[in-house]
Amino acid sequence: MTLLVTVVVVVIMIAGTILYNRLIRGRNRVDTAWSDIDVQLQRRHDLIPRLVTAVDQYAKYERATLEAVTELRVEAMQVADVRAKGRVEEKLSAGIERIIALAENYPDLKANENFLKLQNELVETENYLQFARRYYNGSVRDYNTMTESVPTNIIAGWFRFTARDFFQKTSDDAANVPLVKLGSVEQ
Repeated sequence: MTLLVTVVVVVIMIAGTILYNRLIRGRNRVDTAWSDIDVQLQRRHDLIPRLVTAVDQYAKYERATLEAVTELRVEAMQVADVRAKGRVEEKLSAGIERIIALAENYPDLKANENFLKLQNELVETENYLQFARRYYNGSVRDYNTMTESVPTNIIAGWFRFTARDFFQKTSDDAANVPLVKLGSVEQ
């Protein structure tokens, strides 16, 4: 009888260890995926002042749009909560889209080599960001499923593994990252 109890306890401990390690791997995958998003957001935030400067040289009277995007950039860099960051980044994306659209009104700007390079860098960054967002949200989905599923939820509760928030846009329109082409913006 003692041997049977010992075997059951050892099996439970091994299973608990395996489940705990799966939760750790899932949490680390989510953290790594968020880091990838953070890198792309920082890259986009670094491009914004250069874009604003390039457009500002041609569109002096578009000051309100340029200032709004600059303010949103500062706000986006300060927000830590994933959901709040998603909302601010959505507004920032719309502002960037408006700035890119301004180029249509300024043929010289549209042909400016620096502006075209910035557009290309933004397209690349938005593509990486979209990929990173999908990977992060997939990692969060898998992790959250583990924290909510039996028997892993028991281990998750004991060791205080909590569900993570998805990084997503708040509207259907904003969920479609704008495809920026040379001289135009498409949805």
